[in-house]
Amino acid sequence: MKSLKIVQNDQFLEPYADALQGRHDYALRKEKELVGDHANLSDFATGYLFFGLHKVKRNWIFREWAPNATAIYLMGDFNGWAKNESYRLQSLGNGVWEGRFGEKSMQHGDFYKLLIEWNGGSGERIPAWTRRVVQDENTKIFSAQVWHPDEEYKFQIKHFKPSTAPLLIYECHIGMATEAEKVGTYDEFRRNVLPRVIRAGYNCLQIMAIQEHPYYGSFGYHVSSFFAASSRFGTPEDLKRLIDEAHQNGLSVIMDLVHSHAVKNEIEGLGRFDGTPYQYFHGGDRREHPAWDSLCFNYNKNEVLHFLLSNCKFWLEEYKFDGFRFDGVTSMLYRNHGLGQNFTNYSDYYNMNQDGDALCYLTLANKLIHEVNPHAITIAEEMSGLPELAVSFDEGGMGFDYRLAMGLPDFWIKYIKEVKDEDWKAGHIYWEMINRRWREKTISYAESHDQALVGDKTIIFRLIDSDMYWHMQKGDETLRVNRGVALHKMIRLITSTTINGGYLNFMGNEFGHPEWIDFPREGNGWSYYYARRQWSLEDNDNLLYHDLAVFDKAMIEFLKSTKKINELPIEKIWDNEGDQLVVYRRRDFLFVFNFNGQKSFVDYGILVKKGSYEVILDTDDKKFGGFGFSDDKVVHHTQPSHLKNKEWLKLYIPSRSAMILKYRP
Repeated sequence: MKSLKIVQNDQFLEPYADALQGRHDYALRKEKELVGDHANLSDFATGYLFFGLHKVKRNWIFREWAPNATAIYLMGDFNGWAKNESYRLQSLGNGVWEGRFGEKSMQHGDFYKLLIEWNGGSGERIPAWTRRVVQDENTKIFSAQVWHPDEEYKFQIKHFKPSTAPLLIYECHIGMATEAEKVGTYDEFRRNVLPRVIRAGYNCLQIMAIQEHPYYGSFGYHVSSFFAASSRFGTPEDLKRLIDEAHQNGLSVIMDLVHSHAVKNEIEGLGRFDGTPYQYFHGGDRREHPAWDSLCFNYNKNEVLHFLLSNCKFWLEEYKFDGFRFDGVTSMLYRNHGLGQNFTNYSDYYNMNQDGDALCYLTLANKLIHEVNPHAITIAEEMSGLPELAVSFDEGGMGFDYRLAMGLPDFWIKYIKEVKDEDWKAGHIYWEMINRRWREKTISYAESHDQALVGDKTIIFRLIDSDMYWHMQKGDETLRVNRGVALHKMIRLITSTTINGGYLNFMGNEFGHPEWIDFPREGNGWSYYYARRQWSLEDNDNLLYHDLAVFDKAMIEFLKSTKKINELPIEKIWDNEGDQLVVYRRRDFLFVFNFNGQKSFVDYGILVKKGSYEVILDTDDKKFGGFGFSDDKVVHHTQPSHLKNKEWLKLYIPSRSAMILKYRP
């Protein structure tokens, strides 16, 4: 039998060809098993249209899956929160329960829960498939809410096609997107922040913390209600309007999807939903995640696959999201969750440590998502480097469109912390930027929200530290500030211009947002001071924050205006370790980086293709907070050399600066 294309393309995978083929065949068998009489996965993944609460003509219909339950009742505002036979569900078999109620049995806005009984106990539960959960401001108790407004939001853009050449992602968190010390809203983000993202030139929003989560400080990663958009930020209509307006302005919108684990809460979440510990999750020692204090889904159960696959389709259809960044993929792929493990060769991937059921789920999820929307975007947050992750299913892969280049931000922080300026090796930096799997697209980034969480620092804060508090005003800079501002721009420029897929930035980092991120918690007196974005720093043109934002906009504009820059071949032209200088080319563009903190170079010779070269971006430009040492209006003409097809390009290259030049024949 002919081997999968992924094996044909990578000879080092040949010893594991049988394993890869087995996984591929398992996904096909599981798909056939799930689909059954349905036409395809998309028709199968419609659980959200069956389960949960629905208004059908003049009746309310509620359904839930709880195989261990002996009785289920609806309790809420509509019946005084009492166990009432009129609101008892009937068993349909196979663990499915149903209740049919008259139109006046409940109304829009009512709060409710389930009372689930099982042999030996009972408990209040929020329905697993509910689309709306609200926390009482006084009691702090969460309840499901009947949500059926008279006028549902009507999308102006029903079929949006994302731009993917390249994908320029603005990662954001709705709650902390306000400057006020509070939780921001979808509507405030739409009115105040979305215009900033549009002006900055990004073409994709990646929104965190959408799925409802009981603890705000979890950053949205301890999910309780998988089909409910977090009500702490506003209504479903507010979120839909935000997404629609983003689409109207050419931005795709993807969400941070958490299917790698779930919060342990029992009343708010799925923990012991029907009285058993294993309804949605593994039993025994695989049930709890050893590092995250959460529960691990059992991807071997068809009902769990139905729940999660339906969840993928729900967000695509109901809210018009354009795809997902799958969180915690490494944790899903390995039985030990990848904890404390080094992945140094292929045998570290292909062994009994892999979770074949999780691999199958992720493969089917990608297949489903692209079935529902062929233009959808899927990104894997995965740090082990599993080879087939971002390879199409037809070639034998799992089907993600992109993988996050998680090693890059780790590299930058480690380099800044541990390597003295005079020891920075430009060629090594370049190699780290392009060290990725062939034929797999990645999302490159210098830092995301992770690098700024409490206990760590943003890149700019690590570079400048306490001088940020006193010396970011123009004309009052210190040497440390000048160094930090220069390197901040260079780090972003070399990260973004070496991409082969896309580039990501976390909101505020584009202008060097100071300090760290710390959500309100007992340890900080429940303060919101560090869980917000100080946009006024960017808006003040007397501060260097403003100039960093201007640079970021120019950098993003270059990436957008250069057609499919992520697909252009990349070639190193010059690397001088002693000078700390590296030069690379992408077709007609030349990228020159001088990481030397002590030396500027006059008439520095670089062998290039004969012609003229024009500077189109210079990090040392005064409008970017630089010194403006170069005259960027000068067109540079090459001079003859001893080589037949190369000539000398002589440049003035200031210390700690980078420039992009465009070739003219």
